[in-house]
Amino acid sequence: MSDTVRIIEIKKSVYEDNDREAEALRAELKEKGIFLLNLMSSPGAGKTTTLTRTVGALKDRYRIGVMEADIDSDVDARRISETGVEAIQLHTGGMCHLDAGMTKQGLDELAGKEINLAILENVGNLVCPAEFDTGAVKNAMILSVPEGDDKPLKYPLMFSVCDVVLINKIDVAPYFDFDMEKCRENITLRNPDAKVIPICAKTGEGIEEWTKWLSEQVDQWI
Repeated sequence: MSDTVRIIEIKKSVYEDNDREAEALRAELKEKGIFLLNLMSSPGAGKTTTLTRTVGALKDRYRIGVMEADIDSDVDARRISETGVEAIQLHTGGMCHLDAGMTKQGLDELAGKEINLAILENVGNLVCPAEFDTGAVKNAMILSVPEGDDKPLKYPLMFSVCDVVLINKIDVAPYFDFDMEKCRENITLRNPDAKVIPICAKTGEGIEEWTKWLSEQVDQWI
């Protein structure tokens, strides 16, 4: 009997395989002229409300398709469908994230709709979604004021992989111990290149700046 034990780094292999799929998906999207945005946050941060505002501001400019990812239910997809854009629900089967393969399945379902802006509302979680490259052109995340200004220190990977951070629910900032400048500093520690945009999805404050940034990224890609 051999004393040598073969060790297989499964997690590393999973990530490497996914990274290859993600790069292939981005190349395919570029060829087809489709911009994919991956939107992440913790549960209750306001992803769907922010997304509704975003779609409302941009649906006359782009052909938008939305993929709503969740462990179960189709509540969010129904809300987005009411805006008049194409929306599908992706059930993850208990998984707390989407990877590139799952994202491609969703995009395949949108094929034929002639979309040029696809938005993935990822599963509400600040850990798992940040670990998997979905093949998106840009990653965005929402941090809500009630969560606290220290979240970039507690969840460094999420903030390090995002191109833009939307700080939502700024209308309630006076009622919470939330320091906007400290939050900006904490985000910069993790990702000096991340753009930070304070918003209130409920009232629409800051949405114009956010959709202007997004439009610039989409136009450069397509």
